[in-house]
Amino acid sequence: MTTKAKSLAYWTTTILVAFFIGSGGVAQMWQYHVNPHGVVPVLGYPLYFFAILGFWKALGAIAILVPRFPRLKEWAYAGIFFDLTGAVASVAAVGGYGIYAFHILAPLIIAGLTVASWALRPESRRIGILIPAKNGRPV
Repeated sequence: MTTKAKSLAYWTTTILVAFFIGSGGVAQMWQYHVNPHGVVPVLGYPLYFFAILGFWKALGAIAILVPRFPRLKEWAYAGIFFDLTGAVASVAAVGGYGIYAFHILAPLIIAGLTVASWALRPESRRIGILIPAKNGRPV
């Protein structure tokens, strides 16, 4: 893959993830104030849980977009991935295969985009070597 194609793929996946996660986070915070019933009866989580998730999702979306802060980006990517796979597990646990199948498929697709964005990120957005080699040998 050429550098230009890799950069385009990175930014495409990153913007999509940030849009889906960020807008979903804002909607969850908004739902807390406007529409308190939402998905709470289906999944059984308390309403405040979604407000907390929404807050961290919005911050995670911002974190993967802004320059610098590679360690923060690592945590944001991990949090986004855990959120999405946790959503799939939650819906599957309540038997959401039929009418809620979209709520299993959509997070899996976004999780795939998240992994792609993470894997394609440029060197400037990576942490680098965590444990440097000593005398030419890994520690």
